[in-house]
Amino acid sequence: MVKISQSELPGQALLGPSPSIPPTKSIQLASPAKARLSLISRHLGKPGLALNTPFSIEGVGPIDLAPPSPVPIKPTLNQTDPMSTQVNHPTLLIPGPVEFDDEVLQSMAHYSESHVGPSFVTAFGEALSMLRKLFITSNPASQPLVVSGSGTLGWDFIAANLVEHGDDVLVLHSGYFADSFADCFQTYGVNAIQLKAPIGSRPQLSEIEQALKEKKYAAITITHVDTSTGVLSDVKAVSELVHKVSPDTLVIVDGVCSVGGEEVRFDEWGLDVVMTASQKAIGVPAGLCILMVGGRAIDRYNGRKTPPSSYFASFKNWLPIMRNYEAKKPSYFATPSPQLVRALHTSLAQILSLPLEERFDAHKHASQKVKKAIADLGLKQLAERPENQANSMTAIWLPDEVKAPELLPTLMKRGIVFAGGLHKQIATKYIRFGHMGVSVTDPNRNDIDKAIEALKASLADVGYQQK
Repeated sequence: MVKISQSELPGQALLGPSPSIPPTKSIQLASPAKARLSLISRHLGKPGLALNTPFSIEGVGPIDLAPPSPVPIKPTLNQTDPMSTQVNHPTLLIPGPVEFDDEVLQSMAHYSESHVGPSFVTAFGEALSMLRKLFITSNPASQPLVVSGSGTLGWDFIAANLVEHGDDVLVLHSGYFADSFADCFQTYGVNAIQLKAPIGSRPQLSEIEQALKEKKYAAITITHVDTSTGVLSDVKAVSELVHKVSPDTLVIVDGVCSVGGEEVRFDEWGLDVVMTASQKAIGVPAGLCILMVGGRAIDRYNGRKTPPSSYFASFKNWLPIMRNYEAKKPSYFATPSPQLVRALHTSLAQILSLPLEERFDAHKHASQKVKKAIADLGLKQLAERPENQANSMTAIWLPDEVKAPELLPTLMKRGIVFAGGLHKQIATKYIRFGHMGVSVTDPNRNDIDKAIEALKASLADVGYQQK
């Protein structure tokens, strides 16, 4: 049964189209960056106790997270590529952050430079232009934004600029992150009305159509892949429905766990905003909030009756900056992160070096391999129906006799890091396996096969017997 819940709280400058963008150029990484990274890595070669928390939830009693003895790290655990410069470490296969390519990490060691200097301005402008290709948009009215912050900052950009106090927004609920997006809207005095589905499912098109006919909504939000459940939403079908039934409603996509791994076609699907973050399928260390904002959304912003309700997350401040950077003109509102932008440039150049269809297919193939292995083990996914299953991650129900605080450290001893449950209602009952980025696209790595074998062995170690 799908139910609707409502949470209510009481509660410019006109900007023209983007400048034309010159063709993207590739910037070669300076060789000293690799040398500096090698120098740093000499001091990091001795493995110690794991620093990450393998299992963390709210509302559960104290859990002893320290392993009984130092975790042994074999030299071959993550070194499938003999040319890798990375220190030996457990393979990170959570739904983000993910494993990173060597060249991306070497870009993070770029020497310090001015954020308005010509070299950085060129790199930033090229990165913004490459984002257009990643989101598959050629419409000059659209504008990419890259701002220092987590993906969560994207919610603030949307709530502060595209809706106003007292507006109604329909939030499609397929997991934990719809609740959080709704909370963000409420903070800005926006009425967030959630259309909920059972855990592991998503609202059906007929239910969405009925909700859209019952009330006028300023926007609808879709979590493309909910990281808490591994549920994939059909963004294309929902967008088509919205344009048919409620054409004035903005179509907003939370693509934090999808962009770069799942198919996203900004222009063709009629999307108004897609927000994401750097640390997942795009394959860049955490710290960049990335948005693609369409012309309709910018028009909605320009027609606001009240000023944006945020200072840092204001389109008034950021749209001119991004347009200038993309036109290779230095500009300033708040200082960007040159090293992260350099890493983004490197990753985008790698991603776009092959057709995006090949990248999408690689993620589908890895996902099918993981899901078959899960079924062969006699386990089930939160998202039972194939059409609801994400390609970038898998959420796995645990057998009754297996506890996450036992299984996750056992996996760690085998050099594999999975994530514990995140959905508050079921957090202790499942684990999450992230399969995106270089772990599935680099032919020199065998991360997915190692993880599957480690999962089989670890389940046996903690007493699971397949029925």
